[in-house]
Amino acid sequence: MSKAFASSLDTKNFAIIDGYAKAVSVLSRFHTPLCSISGGSDSDIVLDVIQNVDEKKKVRYFWIDTGLEYRATKEHLNDLEKKYGIEIERIKACKPIPICCKEYGQPFLSKYVSEQIMRLQMHEFQWEDKPLPELLEKYPNCKIALQWWCNAYYSPENGVVKMSRFSIGRNRWLKEFMMANPPDFKISNKCCEYAKKKPAKLLIQKYDADLEIIGVRKAEGGIRSASYKTCFSESKSKGCNSYRPVFWYTDSDKKAYEEFYGIQHSRCYTEYGLKRTGCVGCPYNPRVTEELEIIRKHEPKLYTAAQNIFGDSYAYTRKYRAFQKMMKKKTKENTNA
Repeated sequence: MSKAFASSLDTKNFAIIDGYAKAVSVLSRFHTPLCSISGGSDSDIVLDVIQNVDEKKKVRYFWIDTGLEYRATKEHLNDLEKKYGIEIERIKACKPIPICCKEYGQPFLSKYVSEQIMRLQMHEFQWEDKPLPELLEKYPNCKIALQWWCNAYYSPENGVVKMSRFSIGRNRWLKEFMMANPPDFKISNKCCEYAKKKPAKLLIQKYDADLEIIGVRKAEGGIRSASYKTCFSESKSKGCNSYRPVFWYTDSDKKAYEEFYGIQHSRCYTEYGLKRTGCVGCPYNPRVTEELEIIRKHEPKLYTAAQNIFGDSYAYTRKYRAFQKMMKKKTKENTNA
């Protein structure tokens, strides 16, 4: 039994104990693990767990510079290197976020929503409310996005079938809003692909890594955590497996770990008061307005950059939120009439 695993027993927290046992087991089976470090709070715990169980020091650590990062995050990376005596390799994005947004479009609401809107825009969709079969005939190469738009899919056996999961209906009145206010700017989810996913894949290829360690928690929610069912995913080919050491941690488990092991997070949390440290000012963040005020106060240059990069998306989101309030009010008035 490793010293770290033995110490975890003192926490009397099952998630922490079980997590350490799993980490010891997983690391023992792989030769060239890579661990993604973001500088965020979940990442801090992942790093601490891995450092405590990696007795052979075989894990490589890396951080991807998306082109839109907090100064406090970069400082925190230096602190982590000193604390653990490690090197965190700085990787440049294949295409930085500012370039991606200029070239492909700006993110809006969520990755999935942005992807579907992007597909519709590519086919010069007219934001029309017509039956799915009619739209499929008019835009034959845009099936997935049209199904999202229509809250339905077409089955040869059953015809048009209504769906609720991952459809436009998950965002209330979004379809009505877009029909009344078609976007006059390009929308895309490509910034995540070129600034995060592709650089990580290239690094995996560079080191011929057999395990990628990432800080995803099921409790986060969202499509990223929903795409995983367990803390470990085995590669379908002979590629790189995926391991998520804190996948099962609840918010209370996370707090318990921080207190027991004395985890210190970056100034983004302790000084700025941010709740998350993803890409600066990302429009996917439902609390982006609050985040922008914090950024404006603590890192004004980044605030200006975010406004220049995501300005159209911010304005469109504000307009959509106002539309939602209006529709909610109308619905309530009609109900009470």
